[in-house]
Amino acid sequence: MKQTSVTTDAPCWVELGTSDPAAARAFYRELFGWREDDGARPGDGDYVRMLMADTPVAAITPRYASRQPTAWTVSFAVADADATAARIEEAGGSILKEPTDLLDQGRFAVAADRSHAVFILWQPRAFEGSGMFNEPGSLGWVELLTRDPAGSTDFYPAVFGWSVAPSEHYTQWGLAGRDFGGMLVMDEGFPAEVPPHWLPYFAVADVDNTVDRVVALDGGVLMPAYSMPGGRRIAVLRDPQGAAFGVYSAPAEG
Repeated sequence: MKQTSVTTDAPCWVELGTSDPAAARAFYRELFGWREDDGARPGDGDYVRMLMADTPVAAITPRYASRQPTAWTVSFAVADADATAARIEEAGGSILKEPTDLLDQGRFAVAADRSHAVFILWQPRAFEGSGMFNEPGSLGWVELLTRDPAGSTDFYPAVFGWSVAPSEHYTQWGLAGRDFGGMLVMDEGFPAEVPPHWLPYFAVADVDNTVDRVVALDGGVLMPAYSMPGGRRIAVLRDPQGAAFGVYSAPAEG
């Protein structure tokens, strides 16, 4: 069963921290059909929410520190950011930004797992997160790339209560009967300087056409389009500023 709405302890939002927010907004407008939310709220500053069919699906922001990479970051919805932050530290992870209120929108914290893959906790209030999942132009899957699969399969169930469905080549994360993500082991094919990280996948109607459009828009292809067992087709791409993201299309059953 696919995720269709914000669910506690599952992915709820993605945001891109980039070296050139204006250029990134233009790229994703052309690629996915997103548009900027012109209803800025107090405290938003340079934080720009992007809409798909009038529904919030992502945010694009400047990098807030010189050492911050140009990259997408995945947020997970939680019932209590402070309690979840405590579980993260108990499980061997770290809190990079302590739980903080964002006006009436929600409460958030920035965290890292044992191998330093970074993610965000989001305790929703006025803003829940993405209003759309698994529809073209919206988040459909998240993937942890790590060199510590054993530590990760201990850490994330302890923090979020996820189920773990391992196979010979891939592990899937789930919650309440919904698989929403997976884990890929980083082998020698990954450059040593690439850190463990969470990679978002966006649903698209046609993966091959999306790959062609990324190239035409001066992006790049990190993994060419590939058909997986069951009919899902995927590719991993990068935008012109260097942020990696995945795309996928799936049969109607998903």
